[in-house]
Amino acid sequence: MCEVKKEAVTLESGQRCVEKWTLRSKSVSVEILSLGAVITSIKTPDRNGHIADIVLGFDDLDSYLTNPRYFGAVVGRVANRIAKGQFVIEGKVYKLAINNGPNALHGGLKGFDKYVWTSEPVENGVRLNHTSPDGDEGYPGSLHASVTYILEDDTLSVRYCAQTDQTTPINLTNHSYFNLAGQGTPDIYDHEVTISAEAYLPVDDTMIPTGEIRPVENSLFDLRKPILLGPRLKELPGPGFDHNFCLWVPGQPKLERKCARVVHPGTGRVLAVSTTQPGVQFYTSNFLDGSVGGKGGTSYPKHSAFCLETQNWPDAVNQPQFPEALLKPGEEYIHTTRFTFTVA
Repeated sequence: MCEVKKEAVTLESGQRCVEKWTLRSKSVSVEILSLGAVITSIKTPDRNGHIADIVLGFDDLDSYLTNPRYFGAVVGRVANRIAKGQFVIEGKVYKLAINNGPNALHGGLKGFDKYVWTSEPVENGVRLNHTSPDGDEGYPGSLHASVTYILEDDTLSVRYCAQTDQTTPINLTNHSYFNLAGQGTPDIYDHEVTISAEAYLPVDDTMIPTGEIRPVENSLFDLRKPILLGPRLKELPGPGFDHNFCLWVPGQPKLERKCARVVHPGTGRVLAVSTTQPGVQFYTSNFLDGSVGGKGGTSYPKHSAFCLETQNWPDAVNQPQFPEALLKPGEEYIHTTRFTFTVA
């Protein structure tokens, strides 16, 4: 059983009233805001029973109104990057805001993370709903999206659903930043990471996939067996991981698969992730620089957290060999991701 509690919160700006939901099982507690469907806190015990919050975020809820690094947020209508901020559907060119170098990122200037979602209790959790109107941030069609968070024992399940009245690209994910030693710990170099992927997507200098689906064999991207993150990041060219790992390819069935496992040996905390999505973007917070103030007066420097963003492959709407990125009227977009928190 999971205790579900709702609290009304007025942001200091006084302009918005949002709801804060708390889900609590015997071993895990999760806090969620109706603003951006944001996960603001996940508290879990270490091997000695000491509780810590293992996701980055803010004490000041008003900071989630801007939230420039998308801490804990659901991002959409399309997570990740779309090359040159444009795509074509049935011969018509759609142009989006350019907000990440020459590309569009995470739904645009006012993506799903910036809206207050409606929310309602469900058994062991909460369902949040948002309707994105036709033309919102340049995307076609009125899209209704829902995200349901369910906490059962040590597992947080996240179920994404959507329907549209016009063909549109869609790619929803949660952008939580984890540090299993506890948020505010300065780095993740002592974490051991496993990602069950046979291939990954190389990217160009603007972080758009080149189109190649490259096997991880004999590369620094081979994470099929546990690797210690610190030494691997030193070997890796560039600032760190910010790459899609391919969990299944077009033609394979859409099944829920175990995709990642992260262990913090010092505390014994373990995070295991499974998903129906075809990819997971592994990101090692390369663009955090200490300028964003976090919980408890901490700051968050580079490599102070990791993200496992389960999603479709980046720029899939422009790359026909990638998994289907379009949702059509009459279809339903459904994906589930599960985060399981244990100790070793």
